[in-house]
Amino acid sequence: MISVATAWRAVAAMFILNGALFGIWASRIPAVRDHLQLSHEDLGYGLLFMAAGAVCSFPVTGRLTDRFGAVAITRIIAVLYTFSLVLLGLADSFVALAAFLFVFGAFHGSMDVSMNAWGAEVEQTYDKPLMSSFHAMWSLGAGLGAVSGFIAVQFDLTTFQHFLVAGCMVVLLALAMSWVPWVSRRSALSQGSVFALPSGALILVGFTALCAALGEGAVADWSALFMRDVTGSTESVATLGYAVFSVAMVVCRLAGGVAIARFGPVASARFGGLCSALGVFLVVSSGNVPLALIGFTLMGVGYAVIMPLAFSRAANDPNVPPGQAIASVATLGYGGLLIGPPLIGFLAELLTLRMAFAVLLPLAVMIVVCAGALRRAD
Repeated sequence: MISVATAWRAVAAMFILNGALFGIWASRIPAVRDHLQLSHEDLGYGLLFMAAGAVCSFPVTGRLTDRFGAVAITRIIAVLYTFSLVLLGLADSFVALAAFLFVFGAFHGSMDVSMNAWGAEVEQTYDKPLMSSFHAMWSLGAGLGAVSGFIAVQFDLTTFQHFLVAGCMVVLLALAMSWVPWVSRRSALSQGSVFALPSGALILVGFTALCAALGEGAVADWSALFMRDVTGSTESVATLGYAVFSVAMVVCRLAGGVAIARFGPVASARFGGLCSALGVFLVVSSGNVPLALIGFTLMGVGYAVIMPLAFSRAANDPNVPPGQAIASVATLGYGGLLIGPPLIGFLAELLTLRMAFAVLLPLAVMIVVCAGALRRAD
């Protein structure tokens, strides 16, 4: 059996890739919106197609992961996911953007399920709390993707040039780092609906993940526009909103394993809910760049451990195979990550972008209320 460090590196590379491709896209949303002359509502509708693609892919990928193994499915989807990012750079109309976002969302969602299943295998094999550190690598990748957007703007690269160069570099490096002799477990497909939602104890697990993921998605796709339109920052500074959010998540997720071992998953989740609520309040009440950046940082701290805890709880469910359990939670959890942006867009059109972000406050409070669902099943 390979060492835990080697296994960790392989899975971490896939999480970095997934986060980086998402961050690359998120960092250039203002440029895409301006190029296609989209309103907040138009952009919200476009992002809804991304959410639809992901939600459709979750349960299907869960079944495929259980059947063929997480490693093989993750590597195949990594290449397809990168290709779908490049397609986004070719969108020359709202219709094309919506179609490409559906494909991008589908592969993003598929990889979320398969790589988390692979991460759960490594966590269980070595009996170490590693899921939080894997999600830290996703946040690191997302932050690097956001920084690449800052660099691309400085060099006046088009979105297509940016997506092609950055995407190819990241996927080649990630595949090289992940190429280890890991054999995934496989299990027979269970009976029932392919598109089953969480059931039993997993319902609250999925809902808690949903509350956090809605916030993550909102920050990913709207923080740059919030910084530019609400605080009046420049386009290059506007990209830093998601960057500081991602850095905070990286740091807290790296420390998450220690915190969870010391205080337990329930207390850790409640602390996260309180931090994210405070962060949302600062963002919504801010009228300047520094205060908004502090708020986005606190949101990163608060949301950091919620998704890792949810996926660890799902993977250890005694009644459902890991792939299907993770997929069912992802349907709500990562569905929220992708449904959050269009929801913010619709509310921004009806109200204001500042008031649209306020909807994240009661959701953060619900994380505190539902934290008990993340207690690991024995």
